[in-house]
Amino acid sequence: MTRVKSKTLATWLAVVGGGFGLHRFYLHGLRDVWGWVHVPMTLLGMAGVQRMLAFGIDDHAAPWLLPLGGLSIVASMFAAILGGLSSDERWDARHNPTAPAGQGTPPGGWLAVLGVITALLVGTTMLLSSITFTLQRYFEAQIEARIESSQRP
Repeated sequence: MTRVKSKTLATWLAVVGGGFGLHRFYLHGLRDVWGWVHVPMTLLGMAGVQRMLAFGIDDHAAPWLLPLGGLSIVASMFAAILGGLSSDERWDARHNPTAPAGQGTPPGGWLAVLGVITALLVGTTMLLSSITFTLQRYFEAQIEARIESSQRP
């Protein structure tokens, strides 16, 4: 007998532990390559946060590490939104193809909708924060390079 994979549980796993690929491991097993891609990206993003806290905003590695973690979280929030908004029939066809008729995933209900809303809020915040922080540091580096080149004799 195969286990029925819940749309609501997958949505909330993506919201809560998506940065570490928990939703991918739940749906596809521990051999899922994309699930394992989330882990180092999130860890590199966390290293960027640690560097920022330790060395301040002028750290040269943090602006390039932080977006990696942000990208992993944004991808998992996107997966939560897609999964939570998919119809029950489409979910069963993709994730529960061997389940007997009428015994597929239970209806998502409000818990899935709340997961999607949470994913939308978190994902949008992370995406915009990653983009603006990286662009800010990029343009600051360009200005610093121009100032240094203009001060050379």
